Amino acid sequence: MASPVRVWLNRTYAENVFFMDQLRRNPADRAVEIHATHGDPDSPVLAAADTADLEPEGLSPAGYVEYALAQCARRGIDVFVPRLHQSAIVAHRDEFEAAGTALLAPPPEAVALFGDKVIAYEAVRAIGVPVPPWWRVRTADELVLAVEELEADGHRACFKPASGAGGVGFRMVTRDPFSLAHLNGFPSPSVPLPLVVEALRAAEEPVDWLVMPRLEQPEVSVDLLTGPDNRVRLAVGRTKNGRRRGFTLHERWLAPARRIAEAFGLHHVSNVQFRMYGDRPVLMDVNTRPAGGLHQLALCGLNVPWAAVRLALGDDPGELEPPFLGQDYAVVSGPRPLRPVSLPQQRPDLPAVATPVPSPEPGPARTAAAAPAPATSAPVGLT
Repeated sequence: MASPVRVWLNRTYAENVFFMDQLRRNPADRAVEIHATHGDPDSPVLAAADTADLEPEGLSPAGYVEYALAQCARRGIDVFVPRLHQSAIVAHRDEFEAAGTALLAPPPEAVALFGDKVIAYEAVRAIGVPVPPWWRVRTADELVLAVEELEADGHRACFKPASGAGGVGFRMVTRDPFSLAHLNGFPSPSVPLPLVVEALRAAEEPVDWLVMPRLEQPEVSVDLLTGPDNRVRLAVGRTKNGRRRGFTLHERWLAPARRIAEAFGLHHVSNVQFRMYGDRPVLMDVNTRPAGGLHQLALCGLNVPWAAVRLALGDDPGELEPPFLGQDYAVVSGPRPLRPVSLPQQRPDLPAVATPVPSPEPGPARTAAAAPAPATSAPVGLT
């Protein structure tokens, strides 16, 4: 009997509990043991793992690499899926391989390139993939100039950090004055331009933002599996238009995603996102890690996490095609149990007390908050 494959996910998104579920339900029926680490003791990925540790806080990237190498040796990790400090980790790939651990991540050149959105846009445009117009701004005056140029062309301006993941820091600029309209209902990503300018001028350090037009839906997120030979094994698009989600194999989305993955060596699992600028798709972002929604490809009969682990271990899964495209669906939050955690020790002469695991009946188990990413969510088909 083959020995279990030992996989480690570090400080990953809550949604990756489904990534872990798919590894265990792999079509080869191979035993998989999952190790997870996080800075939050209430992360559901810690509860879903076979073994789990809290990560030390305050480590530099170099210090984190030392910690990661020690974890791999201690836990006998076969495949490491790094999210936190990915750039520093992949720069030490040889050391991890010497310890018997394969990294499920692209080479350092690709990670560095797509860590800066401006450099990435310039590189992608050079290979013929359309990108939206953008301005890199660091001061209030640069922001105002960029917004005015976009508005003169009939666009609504938005900004986000030049480096970062997900929707963190994304805001849309409005000319409407701050009023009760901004305080009614749910919080909005729209922010009045004068408030942004005031905040920038009061800031002690310059920002590093990308200003661009607000791109329109549909948003298409192409999940890719690429080998170390730069050949794409799998490309499937996940569509998003409001609440409705679906899948696509249309080449208007897949062809530019493949071009990016092959040209820049996006080995293993990556994710390329597009939106509409006028009547054509343009690049929005490139993620050098598995997307939080990767598990949704199970609705197309695919187990991409397992195929990625096989590829990392040198067992090439070959060309993968979805046997079918799943029906449109919506994403809803669901409960996941959490690990019991120790209460803070209030007095040094008293031991820490562990909280009991809540029983499923009659009350619900404690769950992760149903909030924007990272959130625990599952696809539910629409009828």
